[in-house]
Amino acid sequence: MIQTYKNILLSLFALVLITGFIQQSFAADSHKIVIQVSTDDPRTQKIALNNAVNLQKYYGMDNIEIEIVAYGPGLGLLTSKSQQGKRVSSLAMQDITFSACGNTMKKVAKKTGAMPTLLEGVGQVPAGVARIMELQEQGYSYIRP
Repeated sequence: MIQTYKNILLSLFALVLITGFIQQSFAADSHKIVIQVSTDDPRTQKIALNNAVNLQKYYGMDNIEIEIVAYGPGLGLLTSKSQQGKRVSSLAMQDITFSACGNTMKKVAKKTGAMPTLLEGVGQVPAGVARIMELQEQGYSYIRP
């Protein structure tokens, strides 16, 4: 009877160890990237989107988390006036997160009298720079094209 309990405990212990190794293995294969867009230069904005797509292709969609944070003049990438609008909306449906800076949106609204219209699939964060910092604190690697 005691031997049976020992065997059960050893089996459970082995299962816990194996589960831990599996989780570590998945964590090692998972990558997290934050891409900053703070310019209205169309070429740089296109490069940021290309970086995101290329990383997803390289690592596989299930092995990477990507968030593109736009603020200042870069906010235009995520609005209805963007030259890359269709692409941004499409990428948002492919597990790329887009975050627009709330501070920038308020400044645009104050200047123009209207809040910018964000593209479908784009979220808003209170402050773009703060969002980048928070993501880095969570282990995201930082890219600025």
